[in-house]
Amino acid sequence: MPFWLSIACLSIFQGALVALPVRLDVRALTRLRGGGWAAVLPLSILAFVLIAREAEQASAQGLTYLALIAVPPLAALALAGLAREGRPRIAVLAAALFGLAWVNRGGLAGNAAATLLSGLSCVALGALLGAITPRRWLAAGIVAMALADTALVVSDLLQAPNDALNAARPAAGLPRLQSATFGSAVMGYGDLFAAAVLGGMLAAEGASQRGPAALATALALGFDLLFFAVHELPATVPVALSLLAWELSRRRRSAAGRGARPGSRRRARSARPPARPASRSPAP
Repeated sequence: MPFWLSIACLSIFQGALVALPVRLDVRALTRLRGGGWAAVLPLSILAFVLIAREAEQASAQGLTYLALIAVPPLAALALAGLAREGRPRIAVLAAALFGLAWVNRGGLAGNAAATLLSGLSCVALGALLGAITPRRWLAAGIVAMALADTALVVSDLLQAPNDALNAARPAAGLPRLQSATFGSAVMGYGDLFAAAVLGGMLAAEGASQRGPAALATALALGFDLLFFAVHELPATVPVALSLLAWELSRRRRSAAGRGARPGSRRRARSARPPARPASRSPAP
């Protein structure tokens, strides 16, 4: 499959993840609520680079097996209800996807199954983070993650760890779930994670996810055009830009609503017809 089509499919999938997380109303999660959870986003990139620079191959292999253990159960949770249209009875599809990714490892169907598993695991994490992290902190975390990602790509500090991570393979021909590979393109797990976290934040707010998902998809596809000039891009940037655009739109709507209310009352009062003076009949 040509690179332009492969990366376009991954970008569309990334944008779709914004629309998938659901709102969680679980009392047990309220005890965990705090802004510190937002630090998971930028630290996930920075810690990976710092550790990988010290022990590149060992850290890549460790993350490979961590993804192999954690991704399928998280994907099953998403299918069970943490993703839209999820139902407990379809959680077994995670096992079917894992089997397909294992049997057809390296094939297009196997890559698609592994990518779907990774994306669904991000949806579960996004829904959970949205439930326990205040919106402002989570939004700041997404932007900080994009800034860190951009700085590391521009400084060429991320390429070597990424290459090692993409080359790492678990034993026994087990599927690689630490990144999303489709055709001839590769997208990092963190890129999918950022999109799902944005969806989880919107779901927790009760806001529509379709508009930001469509915007994130359009921005990601436009961002892909830069691959004609460079070989590596921070794919978290379109997610952060769609978040900033949504925040700006929300503030404008809020300001317009506050400005329209007093005016509507003034117009309502001025629309009333003037009171007629009471007529008096002549005294007898």
